[in-house]
Order: sequence, then structure tokens, then C-alpha cells
Amino acid sequence: YGPHPRGCKPVPYHNVHTFTSTSCTQNAAICLHGPSGLCENGSAMGSQRKPVIVRKFSRDWTAGYASPNPGADAAGLELLDQAGKVLSIEWEQIKWVCYVRDLAGGDERLLHRKFTVRPRAAGLWLRMTLQDGDELEGLAANDRSLIDGAGLLLTPPDTRSNTQRIFVPRAAIQTLEVVSLIGAAARKRHPAEPQPELFANESE
Repeated sequence: YGPHPRGCKPVPYHNVHTFTSTSCTQNAAICLHGPSGLCENGSAMGSQRKPVIVRKFSRDWTAGYASPNPGADAAGLELLDQAGKVLSIEWEQIKWVCYVRDLAGGDERLLHRKFTVRPRAAGLWLRMTLQDGDELEGLAANDRSLIDGAGLLLTPPDTRSNTQRIFVPRAAIQTLEVVSLIGAAARKRHPAEPQPELFANESE
């Protein structure tokens, strides 16, 4: 592999494309380069992946890049690790997948796992106990993703931390409780204007 024009170091891969280091993209998206050296947006393999830290029930963790929407029928999580290897991790092994701001240090930094006040955003306030006994709260979208897919995507109690979203596989959940349904802020309704009389000037 020759040097990339932007200075990114490519890593070997099994197809005709070359994955490059994430320093040449924003938000840690993977850049796919064809023969011209330009990013190709048509591939779902790289450009849509986000930085994640995968925590296993064994307490081991793996950092890399994964799809923001894991496949509903997938037997596990497909992860592109930092060495450029594609890994497949079974859902039964995964405690949670944290979508993070950056991968530095390999720490999810989940300092707050429960809400201290009522969430302000709209959604379902969920409280769950995981298979290892740990408790976790989060805000989930009130849509079909609650019953479809391989797990639940949550907004954590503290979005100022390194973790922005948490994906919890269904196999990792022991109990689940809906604490509250939080609705969107009601829109202000303007008073209805009076309906004009169509035949006001005509005699009966």
C-alpha cells in the first residue's frame, strides 16, 4: 500500500478498498478510498461507523467502530477494531456498547447510571437490571425500536460524559421497568380566527 495523499496510514483489508486511520475524518468515521484516493460514500462498511467501547460480562472491553443501528437479525455485533480487523462479538457476551466522543483511554466514563432528576427530553424513562446485577437507567425513543432489533438504544443520564449513547443487547437485560413516559413539550396554540361570513352582504 502506498502512502495516502493526506498522510493517513492505510491498513490491509480483504476487499479492494483500503481503510485508513480515522484522523482524516471527523467524528471518527472511517474513510474508504478507491483508486482515485477519494472517499466513497456508497459503502456501508466504513463511512457510517461510529467510535464505540464494547464492555463484556467478562469485564473485558474492546474499542473500535460499529454501526449506529446494529442489525435486527445479526447474531452479534460487527466491530472494526483499531487494528483494522473486523470482529464479530455474540450478543450474549456483551454487557453494553457505548457510543463515545473518543476512544482515548478506553473508558466509557459512566459516572452516573441513574437520573438524579426527571429527564427533560421526550421518550421512555427506562430502568433495567442487567444479567450481572448492575442497574442502568436511560431514555429510549417511544417507537418500534422498543420491540424490534437486537437491543435498546438509550440516552444515558449524563450526556456530558464520554458516552453519548448506550446500546444494551436484549440478552443482557434481566428485568426492565418503564419509570415514566415523558412527552414532547406542548406547542402553543394560537386562538382560532373567526370564520368570515360568506354571504354577509346579501339580503335573505
